[in-house]
This record gives sequence, structure tokens and C-alpha cells, in this order.
Amino acid sequence: MKIDPVKWNRNASLAYAVGVWTMLGYVYYKYILGHDKVKVENVVEENGPNVEIYETKHTRTTIVYKGDYVPYSTMLLNFYKSTYGNDTESQEKEEEKK
Repeated sequence: MKIDPVKWNRNASLAYAVGVWTMLGYVYYKYILGHDKVKVENVVEENGPNVEIYETKHTRTTIVYKGDYVPYSTMLLNFYKSTYGNDTESQEKEEEKK
């Protein structure tokens, strides 16, 4: 079976053009016209300070944070600082122990 390179190039170019124009149209619609912006509320009075509500046209997402939650990045940073802390901190801690 022989493939005609002219037809194949035309079909590939058409598929590529449709995909690119679809993507550009989506970017224009979503970001330039500003449709479907996210509305953020902090509902402090009703639910407490650890509740955030994100609302779009079709969805409503409620995120509840634990009151005493420490992020993993902060825990790792504190562990690193306690283990490999800089010289002035470790010297001050040693002087306090004495």
C-alpha cells in the first residue's frame, strides 16, 4: 500500500491547524475574556479562621485546615535547623545549657 505524501501532508497540516486554533481559542476565551474566575471567600465568622471557600460558576469547594497543622516543609526545615543549625545558634544553645 502506497501512501501519497501530498495527501498525508495536507491531512497532517489540517489536523495540526485545527489543534492550534482550538488551543488559541481556549486561551483567548479563558484568560483574556476572563470567564470562570475563581471567587475566594474567607468565612471567619461562621466556620472559624481555618476554613476557605473557593467558588466558581459550577462548583463550590470548602477547604478546612486543622488548627494545629504544621506543613511538612516547615517540619523538615525545623528538623534541619535543629540538626545542622548555624554556628551562632548552636553556640548560644550551648552557652544556655552551661
